[in-house]
Amino acid sequence: MSLHSFIKTAATVGLLTFSSMTTAMAADLTVGANIGNVPWEFQDESGKTVGFEIDLATEVANRLGKSIEFENIPFNGLFSAVQSGRIDMAVSSITITKKRLESVTFAQPYYDSDQSLTVTADSGLKSVADMKGKVIGVDTGSTGDIWATENQEKYGFGEIRRYEGLAPAMLDLTAGRIDGYISDIPALLYYTKDKPNLAVVERITTGEQYSMMFAKDAELASQVNDVLSELKKEGVVADLHEKWFGSRAEETTSTVTILDMPKL
Repeated sequence: MSLHSFIKTAATVGLLTFSSMTTAMAADLTVGANIGNVPWEFQDESGKTVGFEIDLATEVANRLGKSIEFENIPFNGLFSAVQSGRIDMAVSSITITKKRLESVTFAQPYYDSDQSLTVTADSGLKSVADMKGKVIGVDTGSTGDIWATENQEKYGFGEIRRYEGLAPAMLDLTAGRIDGYISDIPALLYYTKDKPNLAVVERITTGEQYSMMFAKDAELASQVNDVLSELKKEGVVADLHEKWFGSRAEETTSTVTILDMPKL
């Protein structure tokens, strides 16, 4: 091998080695998110992942001095992903419940919410009381799914169809394949504000609160919880609320109030 060939070969090997090292260098925090969950985590017109929780999780990582990457995972898969250690934490307007606290850990809540019923504007449907014999859409494994299942007999829902996110459910609603969609009210108010063919006709009071989810008793949960306290104190979370929802959060809500970590 000539000296020129040796140098060329060595350079090529070096580039390949550097490329492999770069590929292998993962971010400090891998965050699972159900991308398509407007306005919490979704892709804008340029394909960039944006949203309230994208901004919040990114700021949390910055405060911890860590790099961050987001992994798109269907909502129902987020629970096993944190439990198995595939991801470090999860966001996607995840409601804190006693049942979930048995197997995962949450940081303090940062958003208060309820469920809602969305229908097409010309359907004539006004409330869940009008949904007897109708086809209801929900997100698989969500609190909307749980609520609809628990109340199916009470309201006489004809069928419950389960979706992986808002977008496919909205397609079926506008096409008439389902009659109504039950999901988080902030997402639906945001989604329908420029769509006169759709209407959020009823708030379903559930008293939900959202937070970031971790493996059971993960040390990271406490670290993130402390950062959330700082961000609330500084008004950063309230600023994100105004950015994504167009209004300041009320002082009594978990968006503003510093709270303890949820416990069983």
